[in-house]
Amino acid sequence: MSPCPLFRNRDDAGEKLAERVLSEFGKLDDALGSAKPVVYALPRGGLPVAAPVARLLGCPLDVVVAKKIARPENPELAIGACTADGHVLWSQHPSLCRLNPKVREAALRHALEKARDQLAQLAPARPGVSPQGAIAILVDDGIATGMTVAVAAEALRAQQPRAVWVAAPVAPLDLLPSLRQWGERAIVLATPERFLSVSRFYADFPQVEMEEALACLQEQNALAG
Repeated sequence: MSPCPLFRNRDDAGEKLAERVLSEFGKLDDALGSAKPVVYALPRGGLPVAAPVARLLGCPLDVVVAKKIARPENPELAIGACTADGHVLWSQHPSLCRLNPKVREAALRHALEKARDQLAQLAPARPGVSPQGAIAILVDDGIATGMTVAVAAEALRAQQPRAVWVAAPVAPLDLLPSLRQWGERAIVLATPERFLSVSRFYADFPQVEMEEALACLQEQNALAG
């Protein structure tokens, strides 16, 4: 945690991000402005941040479940990322490209299983909407390496939205060019040069439990009708 955190908690970050996203909608021309928004969170941490965005826009809140693919001996090291519906992105780092194919395949299977299990748990609260023709706004509580956001944006784009926006309270400054490739707009409140982890920019950053994640979906989608 930073001595001077940028956000009190995920709710605070979400409220601030919502105002910025709404401001971006005000800049749209008539052609794009007629497209309806749908907010997509990366669960579980992205849901409390995404909920205020969907609430301010008065739109459905859904999820894209993406998991990092990790080496078995080092779960913190991402060698790729995948979504529950089977989109896969591998790291292009030379040392990771040389991994044994069997190790890569086993790591991918494990990540896919985790993603599909989480999606099944969240399924009862999902709104049943399609991003086709919509502005799909992909939200997380922060972006560190960007691999899960990148593969989630790819999965959304495959469903033919009018546009994909990537939005987060905080991300590394040097990641901005990549964010602008993954989405038509990248909306980030803070881009510190010194970036060790997302959690250090929050005063309170507990793990989001499944009960809270489901509540975020249920409450917003009841409001959105």
